[in-house]
Amino acid sequence: MKYTVIHILTLLLLPTVLWAQHTIKGTFSPAQDYEIALLYRVTPTVSEYITNAKINEDGSFEIKLDSTAKKGMYRLVYAIPQEDYNFDIIYNGEEDIELTFNSETGVEFQSSIENKLLTSYTNSMSMVTYSIGKFFSEQSTDTLALTKIFQTQKDTQKSYEETAKDYIVLEFIKANKPYIPEGFEDVKTYVNNLKKHYFDNVDFTNKTLQSSNFLEEKMLNYVFGMTIDSDDEIVNYKHNIDVVCKAMKEAPNEVKRILLVSLWQQMADLNFESVANYIAEHYLMDIAVELNDQELLNRLIQFSNVSVGKLAPDFSFEITQDGKNISKKLSEIEGFDKYIIVFWSSTCSHCLDEIPQLHAYIKNQENVKVIAIGLEDEPYNWKRLTYNYPEFIHVYGESKWDNEIGNDYAVTLTPTYFVLDKDKKIIAKPEDLEALKKVFDKN
Repeated sequence: MKYTVIHILTLLLLPTVLWAQHTIKGTFSPAQDYEIALLYRVTPTVSEYITNAKINEDGSFEIKLDSTAKKGMYRLVYAIPQEDYNFDIIYNGEEDIELTFNSETGVEFQSSIENKLLTSYTNSMSMVTYSIGKFFSEQSTDTLALTKIFQTQKDTQKSYEETAKDYIVLEFIKANKPYIPEGFEDVKTYVNNLKKHYFDNVDFTNKTLQSSNFLEEKMLNYVFGMTIDSDDEIVNYKHNIDVVCKAMKEAPNEVKRILLVSLWQQMADLNFESVANYIAEHYLMDIAVELNDQELLNRLIQFSNVSVGKLAPDFSFEITQDGKNISKKLSEIEGFDKYIIVFWSSTCSHCLDEIPQLHAYIKNQENVKVIAIGLEDEPYNWKRLTYNYPEFIHVYGESKWDNEIGNDYAVTLTPTYFVLDKDKKIIAKPEDLEALKKVFDKN
């Protein structure tokens, strides 16, 4: 048998290729809660899907990485929504990775110098931080003891930086270096310096940090964890947001967008609408314009337009009056102390449960008018049901999720409620009927 040069070289290289393969394997527990693990390679702005592995009945899984797998940051997703159920993995292209994951305790690495170093560093520095907190909480006067704790913290940081030299994990260890006093500091001085120097070592332009959850976690910890001399929670959040945005000033707009959208969404989900709008108006809208991101810009504007305290977006509809169909606007309805706008659908099971209850409840409320907007693909079933609720003003929302009124009110699910005062200003956005009742019970 004759061999070509290419054939011979291929045979010689084959063992090297096989040798270069590495694995990510581990065990999830409790096993019955997991079905599949998806692996992504993460860059500052994009997560590239790599592969997936079935999670077996005993919770085990294994993912094989070939020689083309680039070193860097990877993310393992284990449930939906993906942005909430994942963890980062450092892969340097030279080692296998083995881990265990438990829903209560999180991820633990059995093998992988990179990832075990990061875990060890985090645990060691947490222990020192605990010692500092304990010293201050006990109001100890032993200044020498505190100075020794600070020295331990300094030595620990230096030791891990030296150990992690030439490893990817060094980027995280350096970025996580805390403020460390040179000597004794009282608690007030120490806390103020912690806040002042929180971002000293965090490089928002570092691509490795951008490709992980690190920057987002640092941002959230500062915004929600740091306090200023104010009893006003909203003032505190806005101040902290300004500090964070100053720290990330040199980062690319694409990175700022990712971080600030995450923070904006969290504030919106927590019903801190004024804070969410502050992020949008002072930072995110400008970024959206610079990136020509019209979708984000529209989303921010829509959210702001239907925030508590804003005048409800106006819209037109037809009503029957004196046997004639006439056109009316929300702004033209008068004579009521409060208004309820409810978006519902004849194909929504929750709506079919809550709308009859709402109709019955409103009969016992004085001077309240309900405008019920049916988001529908076709009118026939909706029209039939409207006769059951004669107390409501009914509006047909043609094209369901593409309906203009629904879009103006940023409606993404049904039923969705808005409570307005007599001037049509939004005073509440209850998440369900029970929450709506509480709004009226308070008054």
